[in-house]
Amino acid sequence: MSQTYKICLLPGDGIGPEIIAEGVKVLDAIGKKYDTTFEYTEALLGGIAIDETGTALPQETLDVASASDAVLLAAVGGPKWDTTDPNKPRPEQGLLGIRKALGLYANLRPVKIFNALADASTLKPEVIDGVDMVIVRELTGGLYFGERGREYDVEGAGVDGAKGQRAFDTLMYSEYEVERIVRHAFETARKRRSKVHSIDKANVLESSRMWREITHRIAEDYPDVELNDMLVDNTAMQLVNAPTQFDVVVTENMFGDILSDEASMLTGSLGMLASASLGDGTALYEPSHGSAPDIAGQGIANPLAQILSVEMMLRYSFDMNDAADDIARAVDEVLNEGWRTKDLVNADTPEDKVVGTKEMGDLVVAHLGA
Repeated sequence: MSQTYKICLLPGDGIGPEIIAEGVKVLDAIGKKYDTTFEYTEALLGGIAIDETGTALPQETLDVASASDAVLLAAVGGPKWDTTDPNKPRPEQGLLGIRKALGLYANLRPVKIFNALADASTLKPEVIDGVDMVIVRELTGGLYFGERGREYDVEGAGVDGAKGQRAFDTLMYSEYEVERIVRHAFETARKRRSKVHSIDKANVLESSRMWREITHRIAEDYPDVELNDMLVDNTAMQLVNAPTQFDVVVTENMFGDILSDEASMLTGSLGMLASASLGDGTALYEPSHGSAPDIAGQGIANPLAQILSVEMMLRYSFDMNDAADDIARAVDEVLNEGWRTKDLVNADTPEDKVVGTKEMGDLVVAHLGA
C-alpha cells in the first residue's frame, strides 16, 4: 500500500537551494521505486528569513516543521548577516531555535571513510583505514543555551585597570539532559561495536564532573557496552592520531560541535558528512557543512552530504531501511567509478570525471535504478 510523508524543506542560504534540490531529486526517485509519495513544503530559515521577515526563525516555519513527518535542512549563514551586535538577528539563531523548539536534543554525525576517497584525507591511509564512528552530541543545552550577557563601564575591566566591558556565557546542564543523551549513545553502541567514549573536561569543569558521574551510573545498566572516559583535549589529539579506536562518541554541545567538525576532515571533505537531529518532535536532517557562500550559484557544490542526509531520514523517520541502503550503495558506486565534485578532486582525478552539483545528483539517481 502506498505511503505518503510530509517533508518540510529549509533550503536556507548560500549553496543551500542548490544542494537541497538534489536531495529532493533523490527522494523522488526513491518514491517512484518504493511506491511512496513525498509531499514538500518549503519554508524560511536563516539569513533569507532575516531578509524577508526580520527574524531567523519565523513562526510559520515552526508551524510547517511541527506539522511535517521530517525536516530536511540545507545550510544557513553567510558574511552578509555576520554581526557582533547582540540586538541584531543572526542566521545561527534560527538553527538553534528550531532545534530547541522541536526538542531535538540528540545530534548524530556518522564519520565513515569511503574507500574511494581515502586519498582525499590529509592523514596517512594506514591511520584512517577502518574509521567508522558516530558522534552523539547533546544539542539543546550547555553553553549555547545558557544565560549570557555583556556589561559595560565595569571597574577594572579595561586596560590598566580602567573601566571596560565584560561578557559572560553560562555552561549549565541538568541531570535529565545528560541522562537522555548518554542513554541514546549506549543504545546506539549496542547496535554497533558496543563501545562508548564519553568526552568531558572533568579535571576543570563542574558540569563535566557531573556529566561523568551520571555517565558511570548509566553504564551500570549496559554491562555489555565498554565505557571509556576521555578529556576533550586528548580526544582532539586522538582523532588525528588513532581515530579507529572510536565507535560511539558522546559529549556536550560545544565539545561536540568542535570535535565533529574535526572528525569530518578525516574523510577529506565536509561535503560527505550527513547528520540527524533527533528528540521529542519532528526530526531534522542536514549536511554537516556550512552554506559556502563563496561558491553559491556556481553549480559546483558537493550535494552528497545532503543526499546522505536523505538516507538518514529514510532510516530514522520512515523506517525505510532498504531504500536507505539503496542510497548508500548508489553513492558508493558513483564514487568507485571515479566521479568527483570539485572539493573531492586530487592530482590524479581525470578532468572528464569532475562534475557539478546537478550532474552528481543525476549520477546517484541513475545508480538507484528507479
